Amino acid sequence: MGSIQISPSILSADFARLAAEVNAVPSADWIHVDVMDNHFVPNLTLGLPVVESLVKASPRPLDCHLMIEEPDRWAPGFAEAGAGSVTFHVEAAAAPIRLARAIRTAGARAGMALKPATPIEPYEDLLSELDMVLLMTVEPGFGGQRFLDVVLPKIRRTRDMIDRHGGVVWLQIDGGVSAETIERCAAAGADVFVAGSAVYGAQDPDAAVQALREQAESAAARVA
Repeated sequence: MGSIQISPSILSADFARLAAEVNAVPSADWIHVDVMDNHFVPNLTLGLPVVESLVKASPRPLDCHLMIEEPDRWAPGFAEAGAGSVTFHVEAAAAPIRLARAIRTAGARAGMALKPATPIEPYEDLLSELDMVLLMTVEPGFGGQRFLDVVLPKIRRTRDMIDRHGGVVWLQIDGGVSAETIERCAAAGADVFVAGSAVYGAQDPDAAVQALREQAESAAARVA
């Protein structure tokens, strides 16, 4: 496992104050940007123009999670716009290896996301092409959903698979991450955590980031 990283999701932030919101979490490692197209998921959020503006405004690198159809066509543009990490959904990708390589060539880390019911095993051979695997712990589409415990065994299996392969592939969890759930995820092997309402719904968002990191680090240390 790598060191614990926290990536607050601006899906739960105030969209009218995005520049201020990304500056409100100086302890964060990344700023997580959920891009939804109202086709792959039943919600419409931010697109490429907002990401281009956020790249200039954010002191942290952007971690773009593309919940969109045709990521093969659109994802490299987010890397070219300056995102530090670009994650596509394998369920939507026509040629995931080629896409991961295109994202890397454009200068970003390449991530592959899986919905809760999508098994990781068919994609084991893709690990060498990836910098991160994102396991959704809610159905993608909306923030504020309850964490799905059913995904915990998949987190463990994915961690075992990554460890077997060697190399540095981060394991990110997105959905329902909070003070109540983060320790279970860290103990199962996740090392990058997307937290939306647990951060931006808190009185002090940056203190929430620090508290989540401490919880995850202590849980990971207990199983190390």
